[in-house]
Amino acid sequence: MRVIAGSAKRLQLKTLDGFDTRPTTDRIKETLFNMIAPFIYDSVFLDLFSGSGGIGIEALSRGAKEAVFVEKSPQAMTCVKENLKTTHLESGAMTLTQDVMSALYRLEGEKVFDFIFMDPPYNQGLERKVLEYLSESHLVYGDTVIIVEAARETEFSYLEELKFSCIKEKVYKTNKHVFIEKAGKEEIC
Repeated sequence: MRVIAGSAKRLQLKTLDGFDTRPTTDRIKETLFNMIAPFIYDSVFLDLFSGSGGIGIEALSRGAKEAVFVEKSPQAMTCVKENLKTTHLESGAMTLTQDVMSALYRLEGEKVFDFIFMDPPYNQGLERKVLEYLSESHLVYGDTVIIVEAARETEFSYLEELKFSCIKEKVYKTNKHVFIEKAGKEEIC
């Protein structure tokens, strides 16, 4: 894994051994950031279920002014912190070693995010739980883009009842990125 573009371009990132995390491949990460690149500069980015932090670090490298990394595994968070140090992007980062829902409650009233990226363990319904919380949260404003990385077969038919709409879906071989905004917004990416 490496940083694709920006100030930390080409720097290698550490990942955890084993199958506890699924780092987003460089190719998929590049596709994702090509879609949102015009909107990343000076944004506030939330990376939920961070793993090794590759997505949030890519956002910082491309000019996001701040990225918050949420990961409950202490080993994974150690990896995130090492990667931030390697890329010299620590100053724009906030790390929270805790459960995603606890972190969202903690951030409430302190932050508002332009982008919220989540890559929860597949097929456990965690994305729905987070989206249910975000539907009533002050962490999200009218222009926030929520990006969910999920297994290809994951359904999002419930978005309308949460007052969200799917503005784009990019399907890969085994997974997909679903781009979500508050209902009534126009596609931006």
